Amino acid sequence: MGMVQKSIYVFACHEDEQALCQLELRTLLGADAVIGARYAVSVRRVEPSRSPFLKLRMDVAFEADSLSDLASQLETLTVRGATFKVVFAETDTAVSYDRQRSVERELGLGLRGKAEMRRPEQYFAVTELGGRWLFGEGSYGEAVWLQHQQKPQNYSTALGTRLARAVVNIAVPEVAGTRVIDPCCGIGTVLVEAMSMGIDIVGYDINPLAVRGARVNLDHFGMPDVVQIADMRTLVPHPTALQGSPEPIYDALILDMPYNLCSVLPEAEKLDMLQTARRLARRAVIVTTEQIDPLLTQAGFHIDSRCTVNKGNFSRQIIVCV
Repeated sequence: MGMVQKSIYVFACHEDEQALCQLELRTLLGADAVIGARYAVSVRRVEPSRSPFLKLRMDVAFEADSLSDLASQLETLTVRGATFKVVFAETDTAVSYDRQRSVERELGLGLRGKAEMRRPEQYFAVTELGGRWLFGEGSYGEAVWLQHQQKPQNYSTALGTRLARAVVNIAVPEVAGTRVIDPCCGIGTVLVEAMSMGIDIVGYDINPLAVRGARVNLDHFGMPDVVQIADMRTLVPHPTALQGSPEPIYDALILDMPYNLCSVLPEAEKLDMLQTARRLARRAVIVTTEQIDPLLTQAGFHIDSRCTVNKGNFSRQIIVCV
């Protein structure tokens, strides 16, 4: 196979999560990615299982103006596994079910190896995009986050697992070497998603019951205990910080502002939390049910991007600050 120039991603999201999905994909795939209604094209390779919205990634290796042209190019392709499957990836052109199956069959017939529908060793994907036919190795996303919905400890205002996973991706596009803090971690929804992606994260919460719940949840998924009881405003930069260094030590911070129907946090307390967040990390993703732009500015943050996620008549803002 030739050099991989670009990957095509197929994604799906509910209309309520469209803005969240777009923000997550722009963050993961880069500013120069082309994002359509249900597909994206990028030179970056992202594991599709990272995102709750990505279904399939296809690494383009062959391109042609016609299907017959593409089929003749594939004669040079070596199938790695003993068995393979060709799947049609729907992008911008609506293609009927029958047509999709016949394209898969036509290309599959020309490949050396054994076609296997159920558990192939290697997937290939084909699509028609912008009048061109594209073919390459395909990889499916596994809905890892789905397994995390069944937590032993839960409460009603906690972030949903899909939202938590997307927020982690928005905060941490590059996993390697990134240190992350969740200073109001609650029952650990964000921690579980981050750790399942191999992200180095620590969590704190002022509420001992929440910390106990987070420990139960982490243990349930076989994850180490990374939580401590603390008021985030008392947190100092990471212990490995150089003594006397004013630099923020965490690369990213995820802060789900405390939300309670019965009591509203005083403005001064919110400002305190945001100023602490500014001290602790270079990049922060703030989740809030209230309008806090003036406080963010006052705390020294610059708002980089944002989106709103609606659930019924309940609305959360996801604000990326640098």
